[in-house]
This record gives sequence, C-alpha cells and structure tokens, in this order.
Amino acid sequence: MPAVLFQVASLAGCHSVAGRFRAHADNTPWQTIDTLVEQIPFTKTKVENVVMTQLNVKDTSQSPFPNTAFQFYMGGPIPLSNGMLISKVDLRIRHKPGHPGFLVLNLDVTCTELAEVRAHYSDLRVTDRPRGISLDEVTSYSTELQWGKLSFSFKERNPKCLSSVAFKPTLIETGSVGE
Repeated sequence: MPAVLFQVASLAGCHSVAGRFRAHADNTPWQTIDTLVEQIPFTKTKVENVVMTQLNVKDTSQSPFPNTAFQFYMGGPIPLSNGMLISKVDLRIRHKPGHPGFLVLNLDVTCTELAEVRAHYSDLRVTDRPRGISLDEVTSYSTELQWGKLSFSFKERNPKCLSSVAFKPTLIETGSVGE
C-alpha cells in the first residue's frame, strides 16, 4: 500500500514532499519532525505524504453529538530507525478558516530520553506536569519556534522515555491562507 500511495502522491503533484522524504525504517524521528514542520499548515494529504500511511476520519471525543469544531484523522503504525515506531498519528483540523492543524505523533518501542531531545531542541521548558491522577499523565517540554510550539511528552508510566511529539502551529490570518 505505501508504494501505491507514493505513486499516487507523485502523480497528484505531491512529489516534492514524497519524493524527497518518506517516513520509514531508515528515517529518524528528527527527520520526520523536520519534514512535517515544512508541511505547515497541515492537511490530511500533506501528512499522509510524509508518514506514508492513510489517515482515517475518526472522532475520539466519544460524544453522542457530532464534533462541529474539529475534523479528526488517525493513522499508524509507522516504523522509523533504531526500532522507533510512530504508533499513532493524530491530526486535528479545526473547521475554521486559517487553522493550521494540530498534530500528535505517539511513539513506542525504543526509548528516547530527554537528553537526546535536548540535543536537537536545547531551548525546552516544562509546559505540563502530572497531577497524580493517572500513570498516563505526562511531563511536557516545549519550545517556541517561528511557526508555533513543538512539545515532547514523557508519561508517568515510563518517565525517562519520550511518548509523544505535538505540533501546535500558530493560527494563520484568514486573509493570508493560500492553497
């Protein structure tokens, strides 16, 4: 399926992303992050072309009422280098003009420690802390970049290992949105 998706993306004019980079077992999480940042504002197609997996519509709110604020997309797993695995891709795009999307990559298998994250992003500050309710709560370290906020989270259940990366781009002014 990924080869077919790659060919379709190339034929659809998306070869500049897919032809230059595809998330797979030879790529590091850092290469994946850098390439995803280049895709802001996020769209389903742009993210699919980078992670080379189909994202399916999914509302995780578990509400009986349809979510009119966001469109949710999920996909994965995607293997990366050194045994790292993107276990889940979670893309959320607000139903509002100019919204650049919100993306979370849940990571699994190999342990990436905070020191390695700091080697790539030295200007990190704590932006979230566990409150003692669940072992799935996280300590998040974030950096403000030109395009928005990039956060790295570590679950209480395994506090030394990176569990997710979140991309929160800055809202684009409605008049400056281009296709």
